[in-house]
Amino acid sequence: MLKKAVIPIAGLGTRFLPLSRVVPKELLPLVDKPVIHYIVKEAKASGIKEIVFVVRPKKKEILEYFKEDPKLEKLLKKRKREYLLSELYSIKELVKGISFSVVYQKEPLGDGHAILQAKKHIKKSDFGVFFADDVVDSDIPCLAQLENIFRTANSPVIGLKRVEKEKIPSYGIVKVEKISNRLYKVKDIVEKPEIEKAPSDLAIVGRYILTSEIFGYLERDSVKKKPEIILADALRRMLSDGKTIYGYEFQGRWLECGTKLSWLSSSFYLSLKDEKFKEALRGILKEL
Repeated sequence: MLKKAVIPIAGLGTRFLPLSRVVPKELLPLVDKPVIHYIVKEAKASGIKEIVFVVRPKKKEILEYFKEDPKLEKLLKKRKREYLLSELYSIKELVKGISFSVVYQKEPLGDGHAILQAKKHIKKSDFGVFFADDVVDSDIPCLAQLENIFRTANSPVIGLKRVEKEKIPSYGIVKVEKISNRLYKVKDIVEKPEIEKAPSDLAIVGRYILTSEIFGYLERDSVKKKPEIILADALRRMLSDGKTIYGYEFQGRWLECGTKLSWLSSSFYLSLKDEKFKEALRGILKEL
């Protein structure tokens, strides 16, 4: 069973300026919890026991969110704010049984470079990768769905989702050979292709299961001192070397959080599902 995961969160968040000057985009709220809460929740529900955050130097806010706050708990108890205490306790329960490590990406040199920084913690293990631009609302955790494939295939597995034709140029798109329902063998990865040149309408979502073999491919680009080390490039070279990579069209709703509009849309979706807020919000929307 998969035990380790890498969550790269060292990006500058420039798409969210000016807000991201003071709030890391992973801490932007979806309903009443930050984006990173949903990512860690999926990781735990998928059986992950060790999470490696890849962060910028001095970016400590993420870990602060998951730390206990005895002073605040004491104050809420004194004021008899039981509801608010339960919210704090839910975070405590979330992180129970998970160890967190932090490694630093000193310069924004690509997503592959970020993953490479976690090598000393991953060692020879297979591992999951979560990109915080993507939240998945599903009955079975997205990473767990990918792991069901990985257990049999023992090869890297990429999360996939179909996108509308006009959105194809915004994503990494895969060329595939269909194996069975929702399962594909990846033949190529094309970054942001023109619509007429796209090999399919299957886009890569920020969920991967990788073997430690990926580090060797990422290190080759590091030695070559390329401007950026990109995960998709390393996966493409694995394919050219005859390695097998699978893609799985997971079940569930893909909630994008990488742009202001997609983040707002995802927040609307989750807010209108939330038992605490949905009825009041529907009334407000009707009024508006």
